[in-house]
Amino acid sequence: MTVTHASARASDVRVISLLSLAHGSSHFFHLILPPLFPWLKAEFALSYAELGLLMSVFFVVSCIVQAASGFLVDRIGARPVLFVGVGLLALSAIVLSQSNGYALLMLGAVIAGCGNGVFHPVDYTLINHKVSVPRLPYAYSAHGVTGYLGWAVAPVFMAGIAALADWRIALLCAAVLEALILLILWFNRNDLIDDAQHRRASAIKAAEEANPGRAPQSAFAFLKLTSVWLCWLFFFFSMIAMAGIQSFAPSALNQLYAIPVTTGNFSITLMALGSAAGMIVGGIMAAKLKMPERIVGTCLFACAVIGLLIGAEFVTAALVPGLFFMIGCGLGIAAPSRDMMIRSATPQGVSGSVYGIVYSGIDLGAAVGPLLFGILLDAGKPNSLFLGVAFLQLLLILTAVKVVASNANAAMPKIQ
Repeated sequence: MTVTHASARASDVRVISLLSLAHGSSHFFHLILPPLFPWLKAEFALSYAELGLLMSVFFVVSCIVQAASGFLVDRIGARPVLFVGVGLLALSAIVLSQSNGYALLMLGAVIAGCGNGVFHPVDYTLINHKVSVPRLPYAYSAHGVTGYLGWAVAPVFMAGIAALADWRIALLCAAVLEALILLILWFNRNDLIDDAQHRRASAIKAAEEANPGRAPQSAFAFLKLTSVWLCWLFFFFSMIAMAGIQSFAPSALNQLYAIPVTTGNFSITLMALGSAAGMIVGGIMAAKLKMPERIVGTCLFACAVIGLLIGAEFVTAALVPGLFFMIGCGLGIAAPSRDMMIRSATPQGVSGSVYGIVYSGIDLGAAVGPLLFGILLDAGKPNSLFLGVAFLQLLLILTAVKVVASNANAAMPKIQ
């Protein structure tokens, strides 16, 4: 291995590590409030609806900011937007810790949503432009794994400190943790330099070479690409399914299989761990096989079959936790290949804008999923959760096929 190759690999490792750390912290902040709901309910005499609204506002704000911040990333570069996002998360925890009523809790949720909304446009822009192409699948895999680890750590961290000390102390500890991450990113800021002007100039040059004599494309021209909106639908459908399971699987399993709620929650934890493990395997498969659409289709079909078996009550209660782990593995294995497909649909020079729009589907799906499946469960149809998830996986396969077809027909230069 030459010195050049060694330095390139070291640079890739540093960039992947820093962005994975930041991404894990954003997922951690998804769950800084829900574990504290029992304390907040008692402290401020809030209803469950009022507590749930805090999370709905968080995701709606994040959806709007995510779509908008992508354009900012392409205008001024990813690094300053990343620093602002991490800083806002730390600020949100401080505001929440000092709350004396529902209004300040809501303000903290809004600030947290603003901070959370920047991460996907920032992270994927930096990964796509700073990491060597052969290591991209591994970068996507590490990025996704730390997200699931953030989800796994937050409930234990927040509830544990709240039980030992106080819910306000737990939130202040979360703020300190995020401030430390901001400090790490700042000390390594040279590894996160993103020349937005150079990216735009390269995109204009590529467009001129592809279409000599034509006027330059507008910064919003990518919105006309079918593949971009198919990617948005992919994330929207996938998050409806994920949010439905995370919100109501314990209740639905209790009604269908008489599984205790604690065991149902353990099944969700197993699914998250399976997803993390699957992403590691998926990164290797995406790098070696180079067949993203087949990997995605196969894994999602397997998840659909498992959802159908659970929803149709074709399995025993003892098998359910293991099946949830298998669902997580399938989703995790598919994730790096999914990200490679989205990269192939991204025009040069506007990766921040594309990822901002595409990943806003996640936040909107997170807002829609619990409402949709909650209505079905209120109607006395617990089976509908798992049957609906199975149907959504099939829709995702169809969407992925359409993305591949649209990529083949699109005229704008892509990131390669």
